This record gives sequence, structure tokens and C-alpha cells, in this order.
Amino acid sequence: MTAYLLNLAILASIFGMLASSLNIIIGYAGIFSVAHAAFFGIGAFAGAQIGLQLVPDLLLSYVFAGAIAAGLSLCLALPALRVRDEYFVIISLGLQMVAVTVFAEAQPITGGMGGLVGIPMPQILGIPIRGSWAILAVCIVTLAAMLLVTRVLMRGSYGRSLMAIRDNETAAAALGKNVALIKTLAVTISSAFAGIAGVLFAYYISFVNVESFTLNQSMLIVAMIIIGGTGTLSGPIVGAILLLLLPAALTFLPWIPPTEVGVVQQAIYGLAMILLMIFRPAGLVGRT
Repeated sequence: MTAYLLNLAILASIFGMLASSLNIIIGYAGIFSVAHAAFFGIGAFAGAQIGLQLVPDLLLSYVFAGAIAAGLSLCLALPALRVRDEYFVIISLGLQMVAVTVFAEAQPITGGMGGLVGIPMPQILGIPIRGSWAILAVCIVTLAAMLLVTRVLMRGSYGRSLMAIRDNETAAAALGKNVALIKTLAVTISSAFAGIAGVLFAYYISFVNVESFTLNQSMLIVAMIIIGGTGTLSGPIVGAILLLLLPAALTFLPWIPPTEVGVVQQAIYGLAMILLMIFRPAGLVGRT
């Protein structure tokens, strides 16, 4: 039971990073994207290749994977400068589908449908990270660092400018705000954080393939933000914990067959988001 709970805690911290990073785009910038799993996958495959081909140093993988995810995020940031609302959602959906196809077909980099196996144990400056407790500690420290950076950014002039653009982009531009730069930076930071989360996921699971980075994964991350509360620091964490504990709780219910857990889980996700949009649109921890 202890090992099972540790596994849930590690996954909750990793998905907390993903939800918090996407919250920068959705909650603070007002850009609704369903392509976050693509940057999660870019970070995971980049980190895995660093570990397999060079050295499984976590800090090196963070920098390498974060930089690649941030660079490729321009594929999402540039359309965000020209289109808004439902048009941008369609563009992000297309980007997600392209990413899944590339992950499945780029055999030398991603291992194709078979994925990458045998990812070695990570280390920091030559010190191996052994055991689930050590990995959990690294995940919590990384999550705390991301939250700290987000808090500092959003409470400063950049964050106020970003939220002004979210509320009224035309008015913000009229006041002299560099809308293009501010929105691009938000997407870049968010994608870099997603890439770092992908590194931790790859090293922890020691195996990655395309099935972990599909549209369903993106929608799960979006659900975490909506249920927890957009535009808040704690909301995405609460949403990530709830949506990861839900499948675990359903498996202990004797009247739900194991083969039907996934279907019931999806139904509960959808029902929860509908009820929240009606009765508490700001999320569980959002402002009333």
C-alpha cells in the first residue's frame, strides 16, 4: 500500500506541474489550448534521449528538454498572436494531432509506437536518485520552484500586463502593452515547464511512448485546471490530486467492474465540469 500511495503522490506532483504550467496560458493569459500534452511529450522524449545517449543527469535534462519545448512552442505562440477564442482552440487541436503523428512515426527519436525503454536511473551532479521517496522529493522541489516562479511573475508587472491582455486585449494594446511579446513569453514559459514535467515522467516510468501524450491527456490536464480553479496557484494542484485519486478510488468500489472504470471516470469528469460551470465557474478554490 505504501508503494502504491507513493506512486500516486509522484504522479500527482508531476501532473500538478503540468496543470500549473497550462494554467499560465489558460488562467492568466486567457489562451485556451488543448496541445499541452504535445510539449509534455517533447520534454519526455528529449529527457529520455539525454539519459540514453549521454548521461542521465536531471539538471542537464531539465535545461535541454525545457529549451526544446520552449523553442517548439513558437508553433503555438505565433498563431495565438493572430487568432483568438475558438479559432485558436482549433489550431491547438491540429498541433496536438501533428505531435502525436510525429511521436508515432519518428522512430530514431521516439522509438515509434514501441516507445523508448530502459531509461536509466536519474542523477543530480553524479549523485544517483534511488527509490520512490527520493524521486518524490525531487518532484516536490521542482513543483515548488515552478509555483514560486509563477507567483513572482504573476504578482509583478508582467503578470498584471498578462491578465490585462486576458481581460481586454484591445484596451491593453491601446495602453502601450506589447501584446505579441507578452503572450509569446507566456506560452514559452508554460511549454518549458511542461517539458520539465515530461523529463520527470520519463525518468520515473523508465519507459515512454506516444500513448502517454495524446489528446485525452491534454483534456485531462484542462479538466484539472477547470475543476481546481483557473488563474490561481493552488487550483491546478487541487484539480490534479482529485482527478488522479478518482480512478484509484473507483477501483475499490466492488459494484464497478475493472473494465468499466475508465468509462465511469470519463463520465464523472464531464459531469463535474458541467456542474462547476453552472454552480462554481471559478473552480473549487477560485474566487466566488
